[in-house]
Amino acid sequence: MKNLRLNLNTKNILSGLLFTFFLAAFTSCSKKVTFLNSSVVPAAQGYVKVNKDDNKNYVIKIEIKNLAEVNRIQPPKNAYVIWMITDENSTKNIGQIKSGSSMMSSKLKASFETVTSFKPTKIFITAEDNADVQYPGAPTVLSTDSF
Repeated sequence: MKNLRLNLNTKNILSGLLFTFFLAAFTSCSKKVTFLNSSVVPAAQGYVKVNKDDNKNYVIKIEIKNLAEVNRIQPPKNAYVIWMITDENSTKNIGQIKSGSSMMSSKLKASFETVTSFKPTKIFITAEDNADVQYPGAPTVLSTDSF
């Protein structure tokens, strides 16, 4: 009778630990959001991955392919700027994707990674004359839905 109770208690504890492990594994996964089709650069495709690090910051990773050189779009610009809309509804310039041989390959691939303490709700990319602008201009090249 004692062995039966011990085995039943052990099974319940192990079941609870297993459930907790799976719950933690599924809630700590990164969120992957694809960019919507672009009318400015129709061939461009990509995605954004967002996850939390150990310091409770948000790690944002962006992968894009078939992104035309920024000076080839109409009108020609000098930089692709990445913007984030936060959960507080403010817009932040989080960096740039430099077009050229150093950052993009001959297959027009680009990647970007940054860390922020702000929770992102949407990511979009604009073509700008200067990379250090404080407010997004036109055109919007790629954008995600809100997430």
